[in-house]
Amino acid sequence: MMTKAEQKRRQAEAAARFAEAGIVITREEQASIEAADFGLDEFETTGLGVLVYVNTARCCAKELAMWPRQTCPEHRHPNRGSVLGKEETFRCRRGVVYLYVEGDRTRCPKAKPPAARKATYTVGHQIVLRPGEQYTLAPDTMHWFQAGPEGAVVSEFSTSSTDECDVFTDAEIQRLTQVV
Repeated sequence: MMTKAEQKRRQAEAAARFAEAGIVITREEQASIEAADFGLDEFETTGLGVLVYVNTARCCAKELAMWPRQTCPEHRHPNRGSVLGKEETFRCRRGVVYLYVEGDRTRCPKAKPPAARKATYTVGHQIVLRPGEQYTLAPDTMHWFQAGPEGAVVSEFSTSSTDECDVFTDAEIQRLTQVV
């Protein structure tokens, strides 16, 4: 859980990270940033600052603010009946992002899963994204990502987002942040 004061502080920090990347947002957008802690109360280790610009039945656009070495935990966007899961493109705007997907395991990965949760990270094919580089994930692809030592800002473009339907490898993860 996160307090309202912590949420406001994280929103301001995320907005500052966006500004450092040259991304201008409004006050209303700053107030809508989700400080996602995944129910673990370990925000700087496992978390994200998430700003959703648009999420319709057809498309979604987000900005993701990441603190140094912060990790978004392993998950996938499953198919829901006849509806395909989310297809998403990550485009790095600032910093470095290490993205891990299904495939041949990288021998010397640049990122490491959080030590206490290492067993819940199963995919290890590394893709390195630097500013201006992007990668597209097919629906239902298991993945996780971690910011480099300076943190990162990532733009996400996707089909409709239903975050509450994401499937996480770690059973303790709660996708929606609880603010008290």
